[in-house]
Amino acid sequence: MLQCPKCDASMEEQTLSTLQGNVTIDRCTNCKGMWFDIGEAEALKEKWMSDHIDTGDPDLGRKHNKIRDVNCPRCGKQMAKLLDPVQTHIEYEACEEHGMYLDAGEFTDYKYETLIDIFRDFIFVLKNK
Repeated sequence: MLQCPKCDASMEEQTLSTLQGNVTIDRCTNCKGMWFDIGEAEALKEKWMSDHIDTGDPDLGRKHNKIRDVNCPRCGKQMAKLLDPVQTHIEYEACEEHGMYLDAGEFTDYKYETLIDIFRDFIFVLKNK
């Protein structure tokens, strides 16, 4: 069983059925952050109603997003902080060998790009120039 890389609580497997087969992700029993093995987040992003697995509090997720030096729950190596290339306000942790970790609320945001996201990303780019 995996341990959450942010709050160290146990993670439980959640399986979603898709037309291409089942996808199993790991969700923290405490903070509700989610671990996706390589390719799982991308596979679920396009699936109708897949955001229902993101049951955590987005406010708590934003607080946990500030945690640095996060280790991969699979290999223990420090993960890289990355920005989503489409929605640059979404910052997540990734292990190049095993997958990615999204804090509570981030998968729902990752799944749906809205007009407000486009505006927010534009402002983010302006602030960081």
